[in-house]
Amino acid sequence: MISDQLKALRGQTAIAGVGLFGNGETPGYTDMELLAVAAHRAVADAGLTMADIDGVCTASVLSTMWPMPVIEYLGLNPTFIDGTMLGGSSFIAHLMPAMLALASGQCNAVLVCYGSTQRSGTMNRAAVAAARRQMDPQPYEMPYDPVFPVAAYALATSRHMATYGTTRRQLAEVAVAARGWAQKNPDAFERGPLSIDDVLKARMIASPLTVRDCCLVTDGAGAFVLVRSDRAKTLPKKPVHVLGTATACWNRQISSMPDLTVTAAKQSGALAFQMAGLAPKDVQVLELYDAFTINTILFLEDLGFCAKGEGGAFVENGAIGPGGRLPVNTNGGGLSGTHPGMYGIFALIEAVQQLRGEAGERQVADVHVALAHGNGGTLSSQATAILGTAEAL
Repeated sequence: MISDQLKALRGQTAIAGVGLFGNGETPGYTDMELLAVAAHRAVADAGLTMADIDGVCTASVLSTMWPMPVIEYLGLNPTFIDGTMLGGSSFIAHLMPAMLALASGQCNAVLVCYGSTQRSGTMNRAAVAAARRQMDPQPYEMPYDPVFPVAAYALATSRHMATYGTTRRQLAEVAVAARGWAQKNPDAFERGPLSIDDVLKARMIASPLTVRDCCLVTDGAGAFVLVRSDRAKTLPKKPVHVLGTATACWNRQISSMPDLTVTAAKQSGALAFQMAGLAPKDVQVLELYDAFTINTILFLEDLGFCAKGEGGAFVENGAIGPGGRLPVNTNGGGLSGTHPGMYGIFALIEAVQQLRGEAGERQVADVHVALAHGNGGTLSSQATAILGTAEAL
């Protein structure tokens, strides 16, 4: 259960600025350079300057001390720093410590930022391999040299199919819906036509997942700025309030999951909804970390948008694509929009843009409540954020 103290944080913090840069392929940049451009854009979008930033949250696969070079490069002098690394969920997980720091007066404006050159190759591949070995020190999976991370997600997919009758065609519906949204997003990396048959007939990577069931590999950077809600009202852009957020982790390795069909999103989602005082029926737009097509199905179930085992049927007939009953991953997601290593920050930024009414052709009408969900590791860490406009307070 959520404490009264956490409930009191509902709506007290707002996202005042967001920034994106280089999502796709940007040769010639370093991770830091991409991050810096997105950070400056987010700060400017909030109507602030770097001198106003006194809190920093950031994480990187390649550096356990990543906040320090970020602070140095951006020329900051923060009184609040969080470098917690939970994989792709990190930047949504950063919300709660940032909110607590703002509420306590430890700081006044927190920059959350990320950048990666995963596609263009300035990221050293040997360093990535070494980092993965460091992140996965247990001897239970790596000695078998699986094609990670896709093999882990394929295992969860196979179990879901065996237990609930989920089909490859239903998985393909997820990829096709994401592509439909990407075609409305000029910044999406993959915007070409994609059919169910295209997904099913694509090259198999780890059965039952084909290459079209797998996320993109892109470059990219994202950033957002958090301030107290009273201050956000004085800034240029429409405030997006954090109504509820929670993080949960039940395992690191896929082989240690208590149940391959249930993720810790069941816990993070329930706690976030409790804090927000809302339910899934109140959410108009859903931004989920779709590293693989099974993710979307699992998270729809675990977050309460449908019953366990019904995710496959839920996404049929374009239900989560443009014109469907529940808009999911309206920027194209990690499957067609962008995926520079860790995607969670981009899900949150898309939720903000939808709530501000700034999403262009892909804009969903009358959005007052949006959910952004991050996933880290191999269905390991899960972080959920429920965001809303002033009308949702």
